[in-house]
Amino acid sequence: MKQIYLDYNASTPIAPEVVEAMTPFLTEHYGNPSTTHYAAVEAKKAVEKAREQVALLIGASKEEIIFTSGGSESNNHVIKMIFEQNQYKGKHIITTTIEHPAVHAPLRYLEQKGAEVTYIPVDQYGQVSISAIEKAIRPDTILITVMHANNEVGTIQPIEQIGKLAQTHDILFHTDAAQSLGKVNVDVTKLGIDFLSIAGHKLYAPKGVGALYIRMGRQLNSYIHGAGHENGQRAGTENVLLIVGLGKACEIAKGFLGQIDKIKGMKEDFLSMLKEAFPNEIRVNGHTIMCLPNTLNVSFHGRIGQEILDVIPEIAASTGSACHSGEVTLSPVLQAMGVTPEEGKGTIRFSLGRYTTHRELTEAVDLLQERLS
Repeated sequence: MKQIYLDYNASTPIAPEVVEAMTPFLTEHYGNPSTTHYAAVEAKKAVEKAREQVALLIGASKEEIIFTSGGSESNNHVIKMIFEQNQYKGKHIITTTIEHPAVHAPLRYLEQKGAEVTYIPVDQYGQVSISAIEKAIRPDTILITVMHANNEVGTIQPIEQIGKLAQTHDILFHTDAAQSLGKVNVDVTKLGIDFLSIAGHKLYAPKGVGALYIRMGRQLNSYIHGAGHENGQRAGTENVLLIVGLGKACEIAKGFLGQIDKIKGMKEDFLSMLKEAFPNEIRVNGHTIMCLPNTLNVSFHGRIGQEILDVIPEIAASTGSACHSGEVTLSPVLQAMGVTPEEGKGTIRFSLGRYTTHRELTEAVDLLQERLS
């Protein structure tokens, strides 16, 4: 059976170059990077090289990078520690209604601890308003956390303007950049970010590894307590194998940014083919301009997304709704955008990647047309 992978936003395959970089740390370099003898030298060097590779991707210095287990840990680290450390200033946090559960869940946890969270709505394209954020700012606001790009519809948020707003009001600013890194240029200085979360498996690196950018001069207590690893900010012996993989993936991603227009062009061709195959049946969800170049979220009018994918097992993609006992429930993101159940029940997210070919997209449309006719 021909398999067509169009779910790169969910997870990417590990790049061959990443596997190659990791292999010696499976077979040869087994030393603990925190020790000083001969067996540790290569491991320590590899961790610091990876730290620099991650930093270069986002325009940071290597001293501003700590390694984590992934985007969820990075988000939790920032949100929970900022609240813990700054309660004397205030307990108010600003976010949006379309954040990933790895942001909303720790915020809900903190609400049980006394935090006051303002959830800013988004427009029909999934974008937040700068004026709405500004109006929500209070004297006791200690953190603004807004994702760089939405994982479901691909809408890119006005992070640079939010960063300027946060700096003007002396409020800490965090962004979850799991979906945007490697797909668009990210410069933490230009964007005015204090904290940025990275997830390896969205970047052609392994699952179970990520990083957290902490702007120089910003204080963030350790989230995992133990010995003084990662400059005392994240205890636990470094997972050298996965860290090496993340570093190499970031190095490749920086070089690949020049080819993003190719993926964007394929996505646009794919949409044109879908519209031709299903005239008057396709609705695009998300911003058409401020959108990730690889992400296409569409609704098939009068159909149910999961049922579409069920009859085309050759295609790997994601739906924006769940069907239980005949009832369709839209994702929180689509609900926040004001998409009606009738419009949203046929939603599918196609996300392209580095290894997607134009032929695969043509075959995907042919399969859709064949099975849905």
